[in-house]
Amino acid sequence: MIQKKNIKINEKLYNFINNEALKGIEIDEEIFWNGFSDIVDTYYPKNVALLAKRNNLQNQINNWHKENKSRDTDLDEYKSFLKEINYIVDEGPDFKITTSNVDEEISTICGPQLVVPITNARFAINAVNARWGSLYDALYGTDALGEVPQGNSYDPERGNKVVGFAKSHLDKFAPLENIKWSEINKIELQDNKIILGSIKENSVNFVNKNQLIGWRSSKDGQLLEIILLKNNLHCRILINENDAIGKNDPANISDILLESAISSILDCEDSVATVDADDKILAYQNWLGLTKGDLEAEFLKNNKAVKRVLNKDIIYTSTNQKDQILKGRSLMLIRNVGHLMTTPAILTKNNDEIGEGIMDAIITTLIATHDFKKSENRNSNYNSIYIVKPKMHGPEEVEFTDQLFSQIEKLLDLPNSTIKIGIMDEERRTSINLKECIRAAQSRVAFINTGFLDRTGDEIHTAMQAGSFLKKADMKNAPWISSYEKRNVSIGLECGLKGKAQIGKGMWAMPDLMAEMMKQKIGHPKSGANCAWVPSPTAATLHALHYHEVNVKEVQEGIISSGSTGSLDDLITLPLLKGINLSEDEITREVENNAQGILGYVVRWIDQGIGCSKVPDINNIGLMEDRATCRISSQALANWIEHGIISKEQILIVLKKMAKVVDDQNADDKNYIPMSENEDSIAFKAARDLVFEGKNQPSGYTEPILHRRRLEFKLKNN
Repeated sequence: MIQKKNIKINEKLYNFINNEALKGIEIDEEIFWNGFSDIVDTYYPKNVALLAKRNNLQNQINNWHKENKSRDTDLDEYKSFLKEINYIVDEGPDFKITTSNVDEEISTICGPQLVVPITNARFAINAVNARWGSLYDALYGTDALGEVPQGNSYDPERGNKVVGFAKSHLDKFAPLENIKWSEINKIELQDNKIILGSIKENSVNFVNKNQLIGWRSSKDGQLLEIILLKNNLHCRILINENDAIGKNDPANISDILLESAISSILDCEDSVATVDADDKILAYQNWLGLTKGDLEAEFLKNNKAVKRVLNKDIIYTSTNQKDQILKGRSLMLIRNVGHLMTTPAILTKNNDEIGEGIMDAIITTLIATHDFKKSENRNSNYNSIYIVKPKMHGPEEVEFTDQLFSQIEKLLDLPNSTIKIGIMDEERRTSINLKECIRAAQSRVAFINTGFLDRTGDEIHTAMQAGSFLKKADMKNAPWISSYEKRNVSIGLECGLKGKAQIGKGMWAMPDLMAEMMKQKIGHPKSGANCAWVPSPTAATLHALHYHEVNVKEVQEGIISSGSTGSLDDLITLPLLKGINLSEDEITREVENNAQGILGYVVRWIDQGIGCSKVPDINNIGLMEDRATCRISSQALANWIEHGIISKEQILIVLKKMAKVVDDQNADDKNYIPMSENEDSIAFKAARDLVFEGKNQPSGYTEPILHRRRLEFKLKNN
């Protein structure tokens, strides 16, 4: 460890910061580390105090529920109690956020948002490059138009179906006068004008001529693509008579590229397993490579070496014959960890681990400033930095983050409010006090969102002593979740987020079920959300179709004019079983489903350091699992144990049974370590801990147990 003022830094991390992160940045090494130390001295004790307040509130709520167990909870009495202990804070006067210098991807472009583990360079590059996605590929390679084709040979029938669907979508996206896109047999560039033609007409016009905004052509004048626009989203129609698809198309259309992942969250939190300095350095190195634009990934695909690099911006000719730029990459947001966890990478003068969130905030901001030095392929056109801050409990914790960011700006000599904040509305105290949370960072807020999984995990943990909770699937139909989703949008709009910030919705967790996603996820833009999470670049392209169909700006204006919002009473109505008698079969199915999900996720986390992956569920349907899914499943089982629906002994039997199921599901993974019949399996012990110790985990979080067991595994196997 290297001593700098009052902190001690892991030598590898210290060298990375000095030799890579600070290189090219106009800040002195000594000034940086001294300032880092001063921030830790001031803000880590405050961080600790906020966590102590969480614990104190939880103890008061536990005691209240225990004392009131003999009768159904009286909602007015319950609400009065929550106000009395300042869990529900007084709401101040109306206000509007003052966030400025926000990029269009945040303020005015509505569309999909990817979340990707930053420790996987290949996935991170794919996500950032997913600003543009092939509609043909997305339709052909998924179940969006029916069963996925088998084998490697091209299916002409399916190809025709894909082209037919895509062109029918163009009829809605950019309709033509008196003709369908399928009838177009000519797209040409003549005298700096785009001419469309068909057998019927030599010249075909767009219904809205302003939708054609430009084109790209080769040096010899050959038309390469035309560019259309609707709802601030671009569509690029590629023209290539020599392409395998294009040569058989009447108009030589070879593909249709949609503006897909408008923004991407590079995640240092729920989707990664970063438990020590080496892990954190990998995360920071990838963030540096993404910011500077030189991150690369090499891997084997179909036994061929493949190299991935970041896309460059796209130069095109506008209809007024001027060169214009389309961004080639999605806008990058960086998600830091929350306030709970500490890190051994840096120690205080007393040899205590510092808050990992504080370290993330300082280092990811430092790295993000490399973007300001670039003249092209920039992330932000306004020298803004976007940090998504998860798992904040109430306005005090948001205010703490706001103050921390101010100190980091002073350290790095950045203008005030350069760092924008994304408030993840995934904890109960934040949902209940959302307006005051937004107020606490009103000059920085660029993002709020909802997340069913973490939010439900906190719902269960907070009211653990109130009674038995509903099954997970039934939670989604309880009054609180509807109020939660509605209030997030309406309060965000009330606080002036329209045209200034993202209001987001949660993840579609089934990346193989795109047809079902196409049916359901249109509900997100219809709810007034101007972005929503998707699990893959392909899903981003398909979800983009919803933003072509729904004008979110108009939906938001309707919500503002109606003044409708979700009820606070509904929001605090606990989703308890309340006399619903579950059959033994229902209990068994629910317990097995939760146990299998926990084991399937945890075994990769502990043994392989994979923080997010597609894990087959009990029915062998691939689900995107991260710590949020693990949190809700472990809390659900802990709650049922607490209230006697199932015993620890019964859970242990189920865990052992499901370990065999998970082992079988991973039989083809050569790196997999079986859990069943393996008393030394650290992964199995971690899964067991998550359930049996779940009641006592802070806010029901999984990180303390996962980190402890992962470090144990690394120590044992190094």
